[in-house]
Amino acid sequence: MTERSDTADTSCAYRRTGADPVRGIGRLKRLTGREREVLLLLGTGLGNRALARELGIAERTVKAHIARIVEKLEQQTRLQAAVLSVIAHEVLCVDCHCACRQDPLRPAFRGPSAA
Repeated sequence: MTERSDTADTSCAYRRTGADPVRGIGRLKRLTGREREVLLLLGTGLGNRALARELGIAERTVKAHIARIVEKLEQQTRLQAAVLSVIAHEVLCVDCHCACRQDPLRPAFRGPSAA
């Protein structure tokens, strides 16, 4: 078992691991309308069967959509695409009554910082 050092690394975990959770936001324009709809639902955490039921399509079609979404957004996994969906919800969601537009305390997505 490894021991944790007393001098814990306090740098940003994203920077330290090379992860960029908003990588792909600019690539959303590559998606078709249906792919955007699938991506938005993917962010809810539903499995393929539930996604298929919600969309009224075959589970095999859901898998094909997700594979294309992951590829177009240049993500590595379905989970990364789902995280991106949550981060970009306000950009993806077309419902004018959605809570993402109603909650004044919810920070609006403004894209990657220039820092």
